[in-house]
Amino acid sequence: MSTMQPRPRWSGPVAPAVGDCGIQEALMRLDEPVYILRGPYGLGAAAGGGVRAGGEHEIVAAVPPLGPERLGSAAFLQAHGVREAYMSGAMANGIASADLVIAMARAGYLGSYGAAGLLPEAVEKALVRFATEIPGLPYACNLIHSPSEERLERTAIDLYLRHGVRCVEASAFLALTPHIVRYRLAGLRAGGPHGVVADNKVIAKISRTELAELFMRPAPEPMVRALLEEGAISAEQARLAERVPLADDITVEADSGGHTDRRPLPAQLPVIIRQRDGLMRELGYPVRIRVGAAGGIGTPEAAWAAFAMGADYVVTGSVNQSCVEAGTSVQVKEMLAQADLADFEMAPAADMFEMGVELQVLKRGTLFPMRARLLYELYRDHDGIDAIPAAARARIEKQIFRRPLEDVWAETVTYFERRDPDQLARAAANPKRRAALIFRWYLGMASRWAKTGEADRAVDYQIWCGPAMGSFNSWVRGTYLAAPQNRRVADVARHIMTGAAFHQRLSMLRAAGLALSPAIVDYPVPQPDPALQVRP
Repeated sequence: MSTMQPRPRWSGPVAPAVGDCGIQEALMRLDEPVYILRGPYGLGAAAGGGVRAGGEHEIVAAVPPLGPERLGSAAFLQAHGVREAYMSGAMANGIASADLVIAMARAGYLGSYGAAGLLPEAVEKALVRFATEIPGLPYACNLIHSPSEERLERTAIDLYLRHGVRCVEASAFLALTPHIVRYRLAGLRAGGPHGVVADNKVIAKISRTELAELFMRPAPEPMVRALLEEGAISAEQARLAERVPLADDITVEADSGGHTDRRPLPAQLPVIIRQRDGLMRELGYPVRIRVGAAGGIGTPEAAWAAFAMGADYVVTGSVNQSCVEAGTSVQVKEMLAQADLADFEMAPAADMFEMGVELQVLKRGTLFPMRARLLYELYRDHDGIDAIPAAARARIEKQIFRRPLEDVWAETVTYFERRDPDQLARAAANPKRRAALIFRWYLGMASRWAKTGEADRAVDYQIWCGPAMGSFNSWVRGTYLAAPQNRRVADVARHIMTGAAFHQRLSMLRAAGLALSPAIVDYPVPQPDPALQVRP
């Protein structure tokens, strides 16, 4: 019989208090059952299948084996070819870099490439790397809704279809566009146990019920018909469109970095799960739409809570930005590693500037949120650059742009001649539109300065991030993960998921009526194990 002889701790009637009697160590053996035993010296723990009650020892509680691979949806693992229901979300401008995605894939996780904001040639270069370095392994690419630059969506989908990208993470959508519909339908074919196979998977990141419903329903018939008439899809794909939802997975995004409605996950996730269940009954899909959780997930406890609420998978974002593989500067990673819970603020978004849409950024150590808001107020209150009072214009030229606005406009013209000439045509006879493009220059450059570590522009860094970063920093304080140079994205994933399984087992002991000592209720971050970062 495998037993332990703990030092005297406690003896009493019901709801015994469990101290540090080797219980934490036993619970960390996730692939073995754990038994809490009461003996003549109090309470202790034993792990393994050979434990028997009897004699001086009584089993007062037990938890089954529970590894991180058992959290979430097994269907998510099968659909995406991953070993755990964990995903690193896209961070625009290549901050969720090719290196990050490759590291995740090799470790058996799903990573999403941050294609938004990059020129097509940069995206294509990454796609070639994926085909060469991780053939057959899972990855996704981001498609961000670009209502002001429709060409970007179209070009991205052209690239994804040409290179055979099999999973797209759709984010920041305010309405469906023909481009995301085209991608989904172009991967439909007859076959499989249900008569239709969707080779092109869509993971839709949403924060509103009306947008969730758009992605949970089949593609709108008018869009399907228009795509068929254009020759973008086949007649068979148009016929099959009504039998599948637009998205396989719906990521419920709570208080996250970047674009966010800052809604709390406990309020939001159950609503979307209930909505999914109702639509499943209405539409009769043979395959269940999966619902995942994102926003605020930076610790094992947060991941475990999401799974406990019914999430099929979890998505991290902010915490990955401070990792070695992230495509941002060392300076930014150091700033992120110092962030606390209250060090974040909303600021105008470059891609939806004219609409007044905001995103969440780091405010500690940067003036970007204040300066970006000032520019939006000037845009909102005036009909163009020439209508701005001379004193206000001189101030922003000196403090924010550090050059005359005419020079900024000339640089903007050069940029859009290469990226999207339609933007210039729209601004030619519209002074307010021209002002928007000039002000967006600062917002775009602020993210670029942060990514490249432009020292002279440190006070203008735009760093998309949310409170999960502060939560993560608090958790890893005093461990090897406290230093950003030690943070590797697969290591972070492993510890969050392993810790989530550990906290699941703790919850089972609490449900059995045990009061747990504070000494054992925190997942202990071990030293790194490089062997666990690479998938065989």
